Amino acid sequence: MIDVAAFGMITQITLNRPDKANALTEQMLRDLIAAVDGAKDAAAVILTGEGRVFSAGADLDAARAGLAVSPLWEELSNAISALPGLSIAALNGTVAGGATGMVLACDLRIAVPEAKFFYPVMKHGFLPQPSDPVRMAALIGPARTKWMLLAGQKATSEQALSFGLVDEVLPQHDLMPRAHELCADCIAADQATAHAIKRLCPNQRR
Repeated sequence: MIDVAAFGMITQITLNRPDKANALTEQMLRDLIAAVDGAKDAAAVILTGEGRVFSAGADLDAARAGLAVSPLWEELSNAISALPGLSIAALNGTVAGGATGMVLACDLRIAVPEAKFFYPVMKHGFLPQPSDPVRMAALIGPARTKWMLLAGQKATSEQALSFGLVDEVLPQHDLMPRAHELCADCIAADQATAHAIKRLCPNQRR
């Protein structure tokens, strides 16, 4: 279940399946892609989740039925990466598995202290989506990417901050106010200028 809300020039997209740790179904992925596509004119897009977990990744039943190898994951990540405005992942909790892709595709990532980061795709017999290791390595380097994907290690929020996987760690009650605060300059700027600056910045996709 996905909630989409507009706050002026900010589009906020919220994963809203807290009873299932925001595990993603095929329909949720399709709804996320549609929500991101519909936010192309926003000055900024914030991705977040309800409850204590951002997302546990793919719903296990759906994954076993084929969702784990669906091209929808890559389509979602690429749609986020292609947004002309600022994109922020406001991580209300742990990020696991395929949900990592949408987080890596954002321009900025902020998280609560309780958040953990892991991507146990190998032990389930699947490959990560093609862009995920590339974007991860651009942020934290090849060795730490292998530490997570091949050694199967789980990063704490403090480790994620030191690695460069997240940009700020702050208390839960400050998370969303800070996410909106980070959008302020983009909202105030001429949008053509803001978009041009984003295009000039290195893209972690390659």
